[in-house]
Amino acid sequence: MIQNPILPGFNPDPCITRRGGDGRKWISCLEWEFREGYEQPGVICLVEYDPKKKKIIGLPKRIWRGGSDRGCIEGPHIFKRNGFYYIMCAEGGTGYGHCVTVGRANNIWGPYESDPENPILTSCETGFYGRRDTGFLKPQCFSPGVKLQKAGHGSIVETPLGEVYMVHHCGRPFLPELRCTLGRETAIQRMYWTDGGWLRLKGGGNIAGEFAEPSKLPEYKFTADEQDGFNTDKIPLGWYAPRALPESFAAVTGQNAFRLRGQESLSSLNRASLLARKLTSLRAQFTVKMEFEPEIYQHYAGIALYYDNMNYIMLRKYWSDSLNSLALGVMRLDNGVKTETSEVRIPLSGDSEIWLRLVIDGRESRFLWARDGESFVEMGGVFDTSEFSDEYCKYGEFTGSFIGIFCVDSMLHRQCANFECNY
Repeated sequence: MIQNPILPGFNPDPCITRRGGDGRKWISCLEWEFREGYEQPGVICLVEYDPKKKKIIGLPKRIWRGGSDRGCIEGPHIFKRNGFYYIMCAEGGTGYGHCVTVGRANNIWGPYESDPENPILTSCETGFYGRRDTGFLKPQCFSPGVKLQKAGHGSIVETPLGEVYMVHHCGRPFLPELRCTLGRETAIQRMYWTDGGWLRLKGGGNIAGEFAEPSKLPEYKFTADEQDGFNTDKIPLGWYAPRALPESFAAVTGQNAFRLRGQESLSSLNRASLLARKLTSLRAQFTVKMEFEPEIYQHYAGIALYYDNMNYIMLRKYWSDSLNSLALGVMRLDNGVKTETSEVRIPLSGDSEIWLRLVIDGRESRFLWARDGESFVEMGGVFDTSEFSDEYCKYGEFTGSFIGIFCVDSMLHRQCANFECNY
């Protein structure tokens, strides 16, 4: 059996180009409705695309208002099968009322007939009316007996053996707060086509299953360096930088080694020097050796548990004017409120290289440090991992948490920090 979820962070493009049976191309997308008194976010539209001129033909037209009363329709996929055009959408918002709905028509412009069993996939065991509810979380739709919550945003694939699978969003929350620290994850379901031409879960019903039957295709061996460790002169895929190309402030300096040039604070929406990886497990350890020589208090660098620019915790090396020396300290930004206590800091003297570590063990996250890379000491206490989630954070949506390294020089944007990773 395949156990879900298999990959984190799946995010289908809400604007998908599809080729019709006659070779023409089309774009389906959500029409974002901003007018007062209209259903929001809007309806699904369609427009033809001219690949030679690289332009759309005419203006988008509305074709589909959804297959349920959950509202918040988005993420359309249109495909053709056995003479029918099928439209697959997400409805209910990317929260606990999320679902997948399907319609079909003889003409790509419609009218589309709603699947009589809509929604065909969801985590919400009870139906609800949500067309006028623009909030996406909808915690009232949480189903205690379902392992994979927030199921929706589906897309299908059919193997050469005729096997049908759907991949979709999901979330696995901390309870009882319903906080999804890993953000939007990806799950897979085994599907089949009925004699009447509708998609169904192979296990029956419409609730997302924790396990899926694997394909009978031969296994394809995929190999990858799990550490993904900077063995080339290019920063590998899987490392993220908010609102900037990593190459604009980071450079590879050796195997598992790189240098970051400091810029603005991690709260900046402009130029922040943060290089981070998506947290894909609630059991993780991230260790770096860092060489950094701050000269003024605007210089600091270290490691961070990061959700967005208003929610992060950092273990940082910096210059302390009150200690008149280099120092190591923990700083927390909690929905924009900064906490930095003078009791949780250590003066450093002659320590050009130090080791920093972040350990995540379920709900508990801890920072540690060492001078020798072996004798690690905890610093800053225990933090609640669940607070790094859509449900807790007020300013961000869907990203999930990240762990990474950063460097700040909010004065001249030129002070650098050197890191070596081992995680």
